[in-house]
Amino acid sequence: MKAVLGELLQGRPVFVNIGVRAFGDTLRQAGFEVVQVDWAPPAGGDPRLAALLDELL
Repeated sequence: MKAVLGELLQGRPVFVNIGVRAFGDTLRQAGFEVVQVDWAPPAGGDPRLAALLDELL
């Protein structure tokens, strides 16, 4: 496990940006690799619909 962690820390970080694209853009401009995830709240942010979805899952 220590060897794996050591290898991980030797490499350049890759960032996962969830939501606000401008945060990831700033990291890209600084030269980092960024994976953008387009996320939105379930049910468009409607609490009643989100609760119904929770019941289904």
